[in-house]
Amino acid sequence: MNRNLLFATVVSALGSFLFGFDTAVISGTTKFITDYFQLTNASLGFTVSIALWGTVIGAIAVGKPGDILGRKKLLSICGVLYFFSALGCAFATGWHTLLISRFAGGLAIGAASVMAPMYIAEISPARLRGRLVAVAQFNIVLGILVAFFSNYLLVGLGADNWRWMFGVMAIPAALFFLLLFFVPESPRWLVKKSREAEAQEVLEKVGAENVPAEMTEIVNSLKEEAGEGATKLLQKKYRFVIMCAVLLAVFNQLSGINVIMYYAPMIFEKAGASTNAAMLEAVAVGVTNMLFTIIAMFFIDKFGRKTLLLIGAVGMFLSLAGAAFHYYDETLFGSTGVVVFIVGFIAFFAFSQGAVIWVFLSEIFPNKVRSKGQALGSFTHWIMNAIIGLVFPVALAGFGGGNVFMFFAVMMIPFFFFVWKVMPETKGRSLEELERIVVTE
Repeated sequence: MNRNLLFATVVSALGSFLFGFDTAVISGTTKFITDYFQLTNASLGFTVSIALWGTVIGAIAVGKPGDILGRKKLLSICGVLYFFSALGCAFATGWHTLLISRFAGGLAIGAASVMAPMYIAEISPARLRGRLVAVAQFNIVLGILVAFFSNYLLVGLGADNWRWMFGVMAIPAALFFLLLFFVPESPRWLVKKSREAEAQEVLEKVGAENVPAEMTEIVNSLKEEAGEGATKLLQKKYRFVIMCAVLLAVFNQLSGINVIMYYAPMIFEKAGASTNAAMLEAVAVGVTNMLFTIIAMFFIDKFGRKTLLLIGAVGMFLSLAGAAFHYYDETLFGSTGVVVFIVGFIAFFAFSQGAVIWVFLSEIFPNKVRSKGQALGSFTHWIMNAIIGLVFPVALAGFGGGNVFMFFAVMMIPFFFFVWKVMPETKGRSLEELERIVVTE
């Protein structure tokens, strides 16, 4: 593989690594910031979810600035936001400073979740595009694991340990910002700005095999995109595909996945673990998440999207129900029961929904509304994420862990039937064939 292409991919994927890290780092701090800022269950939920509301705004708002300033500059802005978010949280003496800093980090997460994969896709040759974009997705999972492990290593630093947990992100954020000076701009963006000569230079630099053909492909895709402006997504003929995308995003969050990502140590402590043990068990969650994401990457095209989702739905139901019964009766499965069930849930989630959702959203929408459709799916995902992150501490205190986890388990039943009876299989079908299936006049 061309060294310049590999370097640009790795550097831009650092934005996704920071996305994963910033998403998960809050999990290790919840106990300590609750004590320091005297948070209630409601205010803790707001503190956790404030970054997610920033993510919603960042993901929605990044498109226009990305077209005006370029992919590279937008990623640099994300790096700055990550850096100052880390330092703002680390040095926060008041709750509002912490909230503002977390919100800034959320803006960076939302923008990077769109811009990093987009940059990689636009700079990669067609034959390598899928694998290189997968680097960004893998880095999210890696960032989550590193955040859990970092929290575990830093928990013993005393009363200010939470400041270090937040602040350590400033190091990769600064590295991300600096390394971006050495990567090229997206050739697709350069063509869009009528800078064809520069675009050709970039394509040559990253090892494009046939630069004229790549330039033609870029020009044609931009013409097709220009036609999207006259095509509204919210039309009757797109109702089936919209329903599939929105329901998949909703069920993705009703599985409870991000409750575990944001509150794993709290969940394990409430199940009887010590603080250090809870942090180590969160590391097991991160390792499992990364391992089964890798496994899913090898099977998603072999078994198909629906098969992975059906297997995952059954496994997640059993794991979540097991966790619920542990909370109902802690003697039923022993002291490690909840850890086994939570780790099992993570394995089934990573193998199914975690691997499938973004692939499915990128395939299911017809060409003329693909970007709008993906934005709708992402918006639904982040909104549900923010709502669940906001209400979980209150729900846990008010209803108990057993009822909360049983709710998530029960949600996997309609999800199973939705996948089995409604959702189309996209494996092995061309985009044009899928369009004939999902678009109804």
